[in-house]
Amino acid sequence: MLQERAIKVNIGQVSLFWPSSAQAVSPKRLSEQNVTNYVRKICKISEMGDVTFGIADYAVFTFTLLISASIGVYYRFTGGRQKTAVEYLLADRNMGIIPVAFSLMASFMSAITLLGVSAENYSYGTMFVVINLSYGIFTPVAAYLFLPVFYNLQATSVYEYLERRFGKGARLAGSFAFSLQMILYMGIVLYTPALTLEAVTGLSKVWAILSVGLVCTFYSTIGGLKAVLITDVFQSLLMFAAIYSVIGSAWVEKGSLSEVWRIAEENGRVEFDNFDLDPTVRHTWWSLTFGGGVTFLSLYAVNQAQVQRYLAVKDVKTAQKSLWLNWPILMLLSFSTSFSGIAMFSKYAHCDPRSAGKISSYDQLMPYYVVDTMGHIPGLSGLFVSGIFSASLSTVSAAVNSLAAVTLEDYIKPIYTYVKKEDLPDKGSSYRAKLISVIYGLVCIALAFIAEYLGSVLQASLTIFNVVGGPILGLFSLGMFFPLANQTGALAGFVSSLAFSLFLGFPTTKPALKPLPVYTDACSNLTITLSTPTPTLTSDSEIFYLYRLSYMWLGVLGLILCLVVGVVVSLLASHVFKLHSVNLSNELDPNLFVPPVANCLKKRQQIAHLKSLMDENSLKTTTVELNPIGDNTSLSSDHKLDVHPQ
Repeated sequence: MLQERAIKVNIGQVSLFWPSSAQAVSPKRLSEQNVTNYVRKICKISEMGDVTFGIADYAVFTFTLLISASIGVYYRFTGGRQKTAVEYLLADRNMGIIPVAFSLMASFMSAITLLGVSAENYSYGTMFVVINLSYGIFTPVAAYLFLPVFYNLQATSVYEYLERRFGKGARLAGSFAFSLQMILYMGIVLYTPALTLEAVTGLSKVWAILSVGLVCTFYSTIGGLKAVLITDVFQSLLMFAAIYSVIGSAWVEKGSLSEVWRIAEENGRVEFDNFDLDPTVRHTWWSLTFGGGVTFLSLYAVNQAQVQRYLAVKDVKTAQKSLWLNWPILMLLSFSTSFSGIAMFSKYAHCDPRSAGKISSYDQLMPYYVVDTMGHIPGLSGLFVSGIFSASLSTVSAAVNSLAAVTLEDYIKPIYTYVKKEDLPDKGSSYRAKLISVIYGLVCIALAFIAEYLGSVLQASLTIFNVVGGPILGLFSLGMFFPLANQTGALAGFVSSLAFSLFLGFPTTKPALKPLPVYTDACSNLTITLSTPTPTLTSDSEIFYLYRLSYMWLGVLGLILCLVVGVVVSLLASHVFKLHSVNLSNELDPNLFVPPVANCLKKRQQIAHLKSLMDENSLKTTTVELNPIGDNTSLSSDHKLDVHPQ
């Protein structure tokens, strides 16, 4: 701990209190950002003292990583050895309920959850916990409406559905949007562990992204979906271990969990009653329930990576059980991670690490807490970091695997068929998928470097999913729920919805986030005092209203716009312009609709079929002959029918 006097250094309009023991640096060579970063580095070193990421931590980290890698290697050299596309992309359709359920959770709730949700509860309070309600409400929607349609389809790519329902244009539009969505999301997932490693090991963010990205790319090319599912179980356990180590540490330090809760409540961190109807409020019951529900459905109902997991089991009942089992696992992780945020607040309530210059982002809070409170225990920091690293590794491999499936099925095969006038041979498909995985891995590494400019890890990831996920969900919903929808309406609805969502999701000006107050009155370390020119702030009322909407509403608006435009344009196209007119009685395949709509179509088609048989029969009637007695009527034709009165 530095106890020396501070020397005031003036650089332009920046005033900085510099410790006299700090390394001499010429002020002429410094900028405001350089000075701030330099002193934060000194603060971090001086504060952490002898708490470092030691040999034992690196050993644990390496060991857990080798376990994950060895599972991939095992499935590479056992079974079918990933030689067929069905084994590589769909795990031979013989996986069990438990690994699929854990994988459904881990695929999109890995490092984003550990770092983002904990930081959310630390900075903004517990209101975000309400989103778990939407998971329970919309799980049966995904399980009993969307899932049976895809399972009956039995296609490697979910976008084959769009071609059968709306044509090739819709399929290409949907698969392209999915590819954009997942590549951007992979950038976030690669960036997240880089933050963690930088905070606790001092490893350069650049080298962290490169190392994590290259390992993920290697792993995704050899293991196939079987390995991904099994490693997800192991990596999920690491995630829970990391979260409960934080909660357990706070419990020991404060003496009880009730004391942890009291400190959070005393400082305004506990909030569950925001029922504000204003859509510009960041988190309310309404935005979290409906916005969270759309996000959930965009992930668990129509997302390629998740549908591949549903198809990895033997039948639709098993897939539904896996989705139901996923719900309590997902909620347990979400609740635990949220509580870990206020557990960390109980320690830093009067010495906020970011305000004190120890970390540069609240997304680094949890790894800093682990090193700060448990760094003296050999190997524990390594176990935590390996949980972050392994979870992201699983997520990237799963997403790259799904991107490979979409590229192979939606782009390469159709192009090959168009050029060669024959279907692409199945032989060699797994090798093509692996090569595609490598390419996508490298693309994701490149995009990871721009992820830090997207804002908070949690909000950026959810914004990406809402911006692209809402229109994709709308496109599938239009096809499955509305028999009157046609190709023209579907494409018009999807394109307009996607353009509108992108316009709202990444505005040029948006309101500044307003976190809850933090304090540094108990900090005894260096203090950075920056006096910069006060910028001219734009009040929220001066910002375009739609830009002020909560990011949780982006997916909802995208879904609604896609459905409304799709239905209206479909009606105009079929009734006014006479395009794509559909006879609901005999031209639609009921298997392309959710079960309630499918049942109605089947009944209508049965009635139409019976009516056609009756019409056929009447056409075959040639003579009607009355019985002389008058009590019988004889209908003579090729088919003679006698009716006797009772």
